[in-house]
Amino acid sequence: MGPAPTGPVPTGPASGSSAPSPDEPREAHAPHASAPPPGAPHPGAQPAGPGITPGHGPAEHTSVLAPPPPPHGPTPPGSGQVPPAGRPRRGRPIAAAIGIVALALIAGFTGGILGNQFSDGGNSTSTSTGTSIDAPASSDLPAGTVEQVAQKIMPSVVQINFSGGGEGGSGSGVIISEDGKIVTNNHVVEAAADGGTLTVGFNDGTNARATIIGTDPATDIAVIQAEDVSGLETAQFGSSSDVRVGQEVVAIGSPFGLESTVTQGIVSALNRPVSPGDQSSSSDTLTTFPAIQTDAAINPGNSGGPLVDLEGRVIGINSAIRSSGGVEGGSIGLGFAIPSDLARNVSAQILDGKTVEHARIGITVQSATGDDQITGIGARVAEVESGGPGDEAGLREGDIVTAVNDHPVATNQALIATVRSYQPGDEVTLTIQRDGKQEDVKVTLGSDAGDLQR
Repeated sequence: MGPAPTGPVPTGPASGSSAPSPDEPREAHAPHASAPPPGAPHPGAQPAGPGITPGHGPAEHTSVLAPPPPPHGPTPPGSGQVPPAGRPRRGRPIAAAIGIVALALIAGFTGGILGNQFSDGGNSTSTSTGTSIDAPASSDLPAGTVEQVAQKIMPSVVQINFSGGGEGGSGSGVIISEDGKIVTNNHVVEAAADGGTLTVGFNDGTNARATIIGTDPATDIAVIQAEDVSGLETAQFGSSSDVRVGQEVVAIGSPFGLESTVTQGIVSALNRPVSPGDQSSSSDTLTTFPAIQTDAAINPGNSGGPLVDLEGRVIGINSAIRSSGGVEGGSIGLGFAIPSDLARNVSAQILDGKTVEHARIGITVQSATGDDQITGIGARVAEVESGGPGDEAGLREGDIVTAVNDHPVATNQALIATVRSYQPGDEVTLTIQRDGKQEDVKVTLGSDAGDLQR
C-alpha cells in the first residue's frame, strides 16, 4: 500500500559543510542518523549563553532532532557544555502528515540506553533474541514521581555520537541488553553506516565504540552494539497499547548535547501519522509511523531516547518534533515518539537477523478531501494490486478509507502509519465510503517482505 506523495519532504541531518536550510534540522556532530516526518526541518540550538548559537527564522518544520556539531568533535558525556550550532546537512525536505518536525538529531548527540526489559504488548512478534525485549510488557497503571522515574531510567539511557560521510553529530539511545545492545533511531546512526564511526557515552561517564546491528528506515528504528561492555542496566519496556491521552510521561536524552536531560509532560494524542527525516519521492518508501504525541520538551539530540511512564517503563522512542524556529527551532510542546510496541517488534526482527517486514493492503492511495477541497476525509484508493490483500477483500478504485478498526483515518499517510502498527497476517476492518454509502470491509494484511516498493 502506498499513497501518492503529498506534502513537504523532510530534511536530513545537519552537517558542518552546507549552509542552513529553513527546511532542514540542525544536529550536533557525531555518527550517522536518519529520520523522516513530512514538512518540517530539524530544530537547532537556541541562544542560552556562551557556546550556543541563536536560532534562525520562525518557519514551522518537521525534522529529526539533532544538536548542532561542536567545533572540534563531539562533546564528551558529562561535560555539561553545549556545542556551538553547526550547519545542517542539505537533504530532501522533511514531510510530516501533520507538519511535524522529525526529532532525528543528525550531527548531534542523542544518548539513550534501552534497558531492563522489552515487555510483550499489542501486536508483538514472538521471538527469542536473548535480550530484554523478549520479556512481557507490564500493563498495570503507572505511578510514582518524576524523581523516581529519572533515577530508574537514566542508567539505561545513552548518548550516541556519530561521524561519517563528511558529517557528524549525536543522538540518544536505550539499552536493551547487559552486553550493550541499544535501540535508537535509524536517522541517528545512518551517517555512520558506510565506514563511519559510532561511539556511545554511558551515564557513568564511560565510553565505548559501537557497530550497527541493523536498521529499519520505514519505522526509523535501529539497533546497535556497544563493544566490550558488560553488566549494563537495561530499560524496562511497557506496552504502548495501554497508553492513554492525558497520562504523565517523562522524556530523557541529550538535547543539544546536554546528556541525561529529563523533561516532563503528558501524552497529548495517540496515532499521529508522522513521517520525519529524509523522504524519497515515492510514497511507498516513506518513513511513517503512528506516533505518540507529547508536550514534554524534546529537542534536537533527544532522537532515539525514551519516552517513559511514571513507572519508568519505555512507552516510546522519541523521533520527531514540530518546530516554529526552522533549522534552529526547538521544542514548542509538540513532540512525537515511535510507540514501544512497534519499536519492540521491529527491534526483535533485527536481532533475530530477519528482514524487517511491514504490513500492507496492496493498494495505492491518495488523500481525499470533502466538497470544500480542504477538509481531509480519508484515503482514496487510486489503484488496487491484482491478487493483493485489498483485491481479495473486494476494495475498488475510488473507495475512500475513513477508519481502520474504528480509528479515524483522515489522510493517505494516516492510513499507511496505522497499517504499519499491525503485523502481516493481522485481520483489520476498514470503514470505507463507496458510492455515497458507508460499509465495512475485512482485510487480512499482507507483507512487503522487507521491500517497501511492494
